[in-house]
Amino acid sequence: MRSAPGTHVWLAIITITSLVIALSSEGLEHYLLHRSSSNLYELARHPMRALLGSAFWIEDPASLPFYAVLFELFHAPVERWLGTVKWLAVVTTAHVAATLISQNVVLAAIQDHDVPRSMAHVVDIGVSYGLAASVGILTYRLPRPWRWPYLVGAIAFFAVPMLTDRTYTDLGHGVSLLIGLAFWPITRRKPLVGPAGPGAH
Repeated sequence: MRSAPGTHVWLAIITITSLVIALSSEGLEHYLLHRSSSNLYELARHPMRALLGSAFWIEDPASLPFYAVLFELFHAPVERWLGTVKWLAVVTTAHVAATLISQNVVLAAIQDHDVPRSMAHVVDIGVSYGLAASVGILTYRLPRPWRWPYLVGAIAFFAVPMLTDRTYTDLGHGVSLLIGLAFWPITRRKPLVGPAGPGAH
C-alpha cells in the first residue's frame, strides 16, 4: 500500500461512497448519484465538481470487490512503476477527456434527435475510464514477448463493445485506452549521464 498510495486512497474513497449508497434510502441514493454525475446537465451547472466528483462513486456497491481487484491489477502496478504524480496525470487526463468527448457525442445525438433529451440527465459516474487508461499504459511495462498479446487483448476487450453496443460509455473506454497508450513518452527513462572530461567514470 505504501508503494501505491494514490491507488489505495482512491479505493478507500470509493469504499466509503459505496457504503453511503448502500445505506441510503432510494430517494437519497438517487439524489447522490445524479448530483455526482458528469452528465450534460451537471457539466453545464457545475463542471469541475461533475468532472472530478464522478470519479469517486460507483453505481452498484456490490461491484466494489471486483473494482478492488482491478485496482490492484492495473492501477497499483502503474503507480509503483511511474510514480504517483505521473500515474495520476494519466488517469486524470483519461477520465476528464473521455467524459467530455463521450458527453459531446451525447449532446450531438440529442441535437440530431437520435436520442431523447432525458439522456442529458442519465447517471454518469465511475472509475472505469481511469482503469482503461492504466490498462493502456501498462502495455509498456510488459516484456516484449508478452506485450503484443496483452495489447491485442486490451484493444479487443474495449473495441468489441464499441462496435456492438455502441454506447457513449463504450466510446469513453476506447478513448481512455488510447490516452493511456498515448502517454508512452513518460514511460521512457532518461539515461544517467556522468560528468564529462578525462578520468570521468
